[in-house]
Amino acid sequence: MQDNAETARRNWSAVADKALIKTGLTREDALAVLRADESDLLEIIAVAYRLRQEAFGRRVSLHVIQNARSGTCSENCGFCSQSAVSHADIDRYPLRSADELVAGARQAVGMGAVKYGIVTSGRAPTGDMVETMCEAARRMRAEGLKLSICVSLGLATDEQLRRLAESGVSRYHHNLETTRHYFPHVCNTHSYDDRVATVRKAKDAGLEICCGGIIGLGETFEDRVDLALALRELGVDSIPVNFFNPRPGTPLESTPPLTALEALRALAMFRLVNPRTDICAAGGREICLGALQPLALFAANSIFTGGYLTTPGQGYARDLETIRALGFEAGCIED
Repeated sequence: MQDNAETARRNWSAVADKALIKTGLTREDALAVLRADESDLLEIIAVAYRLRQEAFGRRVSLHVIQNARSGTCSENCGFCSQSAVSHADIDRYPLRSADELVAGARQAVGMGAVKYGIVTSGRAPTGDMVETMCEAARRMRAEGLKLSICVSLGLATDEQLRRLAESGVSRYHHNLETTRHYFPHVCNTHSYDDRVATVRKAKDAGLEICCGGIIGLGETFEDRVDLALALRELGVDSIPVNFFNPRPGTPLESTPPLTALEALRALAMFRLVNPRTDICAAGGREICLGALQPLALFAANSIFTGGYLTTPGQGYARDLETIRALGFEAGCIED
């Protein structure tokens, strides 16, 4: 038994070594992380932390989200409380003004955030929506606010993305959500290929890419791995890993929640497949991870703080408390 344990430790260390070579982890390597026995969890987290520390040290970047337009979406994404098929009890309001968006950026700076995400509901942005974003970004830059400005507007065009980049927007957020194989199970008013095309257009416009997904929608281990590999192939700059928190009033409200151990294995797998990419422990981390939430920071190097789009988080003060209790540094401005 002792020899087997030693072999397991050597194998996980070898997996971490393999993550750093040009070809990276194979699909089978990544699946092995998700299928690992619970007794291997701490070893897996340890090797994920080794990669996280090599790339990001002990920094935890804070990301703040502004829900700039809530509800009224035409799409039928089954997980989303803002979708056309949702009956969730949420706040619904039109597009925030540029004044409100700039005020939110100032607040984010005061919290030590390095990234400020402006998110709107809907399939695609209108011209007026893009102009509001551009005006807000120009004013943030003029004020010298030290933030990476990230916008999430849906299926944008080449011209819209170019205008955003020219105004001072740093990054475009557009999740794949899940894999090509599983996407039709959660949405059919637009396609997985539509999402990939938007990511590529944003890259072509010179924007950094924030692109991740949701785990726990009913997908298989294979789907989770294929999502991580697809993001590696696209060469995204930041991967938000959301843990599905089923919302009452949505088609997927009865989906069984992830266990904390399953969520942690998945987060470690995303780190091992994408060792040098910003990995953000995003929506649902408080609900899914519970008391094990601090372990997420040994794989992820960033978190959303101050709440999500339609659900609250544990709060900025508790996020700071967690980060500092582990000996990490919060909200460091990135070079």
